[in-house]
Amino acid sequence: MANLVVEIKKTDEKVHFEGVSNKNPGMVIPFDYAPPLGNGQGFAGLEILLMAFAGCVSTTIVFILGRSGKHISAYTASAEGIRNEHPLSLKEIKFHIRIKSEDIKDTDMENSIKQAEALSPVWQAVKNNMTFETTFELL
Repeated sequence: MANLVVEIKKTDEKVHFEGVSNKNPGMVIPFDYAPPLGNGQGFAGLEILLMAFAGCVSTTIVFILGRSGKHISAYTASAEGIRNEHPLSLKEIKFHIRIKSEDIKDTDMENSIKQAEALSPVWQAVKNNMTFETTFELL
């Protein structure tokens, strides 16, 4: 399995960066911070981390449910990062899933979330550094 490689490039006089990966060199992700450090023209690092968590865990859950023959007609999720003050970091992620399906039950969601905790690469990368609260709504 090939290693993942990303590259960032500073694009202004402050702290605006553009990031690309070796797998998707044409997809640019802007990084920046609020003034006065930056100009607020991109995502902060912790926002990118939350998006990576939400996307990776969601991909895992949707895959697990699909593999079980379940049908999803709508899916959204949100991740809220609860911050530590010093050092500035995340102490908790609150992850909430909203899923619409005619055949998914509470037990299906509970099982898929438990499996995602063990299988999601991003969850595995951060699980020992913070706590997690995962909830869901069946619509």
